[in-house]
Amino acid sequence: MRQLIFIAPGNFEWREVPTPCVENRRHAIVRPLAAVRCDLDFYIATGFVPLGGPFAFGHESVGEVVDAGDAAGFRPGDRVVVPFQISCGQCANCKRGLTNSCATVPPYSAYGLASNGRQDFGGALSELMLVPYADHMLVPLPAGMDPVIAAGAGDNIADGWRGVASHLNERPGASVLIVGGLAQSVGIYAAGAAVALGASKVLYLDDNEANRKIAETMGADTAPLALDEGRDPDDQFDIVVEAAGTAQALAFSVHSTAANGCLTGVAMHFDAATPLPLAQAYYKGLTFHTGRVQSRPLLPEILNCIGCGKLHPEHAIHRTVTFDDAAEAMIDPGPKLAFIR
Repeated sequence: MRQLIFIAPGNFEWREVPTPCVENRRHAIVRPLAAVRCDLDFYIATGFVPLGGPFAFGHESVGEVVDAGDAAGFRPGDRVVVPFQISCGQCANCKRGLTNSCATVPPYSAYGLASNGRQDFGGALSELMLVPYADHMLVPLPAGMDPVIAAGAGDNIADGWRGVASHLNERPGASVLIVGGLAQSVGIYAAGAAVALGASKVLYLDDNEANRKIAETMGADTAPLALDEGRDPDDQFDIVVEAAGTAQALAFSVHSTAANGCLTGVAMHFDAATPLPLAQAYYKGLTFHTGRVQSRPLLPEILNCIGCGKLHPEHAIHRTVTFDDAAEAMIDPGPKLAFIR
């Protein structure tokens, strides 16, 4: 079968690789119907994040089951969301909902991100994907839902969702600030999720005008971040999501979090050390969380919110191309690139 392989920044190739097959009762083979580019994919493709190839690319997808073991829980023809992280559903971590650190597979196991000697599980930009723990991993796509709309649910939509959903559940009607930037679509999705979940105020700050316009279509108020112009926090928010990925933005986010508020960092900080104003965080009683998203447990509630018409991830998609055009389009700088067959 054909699979898109990342060779080096700006260099992708479609290669023939062995066709996966069901070798275990829990296995399923899924044919991707739609995929979307993760924010991290763009930075790998452009060389901003230096990962060495070759490895299979793409990890946000919706597909159709074409074959399945008798314990997989799915049958050919079923449409499913495929979470990007590989998890077994049975180890101690998975049972606690910590599917980003499944103890059954090598650390950081995921589709489309294999490197540094880790096991390669293949990628979403391929003719077929092997899902090793299908009964746990796969989530049915709601009837009538466009695969393109839901393709990002397995990673970036979930990443934005986790920054606001649990906090709004504990504090209904809380105010939310999104500091946008590096994690483009994640910040936009966080804004959309906050609106959908009933935040009393949602402000999205970003120096990218196009991304601000998308956040506005999600229902958020927007303004430039303008940290280079000396902007100071002009309000305090119960919930803050830092998606900008800079030390300056992280400090701004701490300053903007209200007393006893919650700050979630969804952007990766690539410097060897990133300063954090801990004294102010301490006096505020701020709760700060950073880390990879636990996407699989969040998928049912996310899909329900999309299906109810409250969350509109399709607004973030700036361009749609075919799988065949994926290699050439990968470095398009917009927030969300979709691939269809």
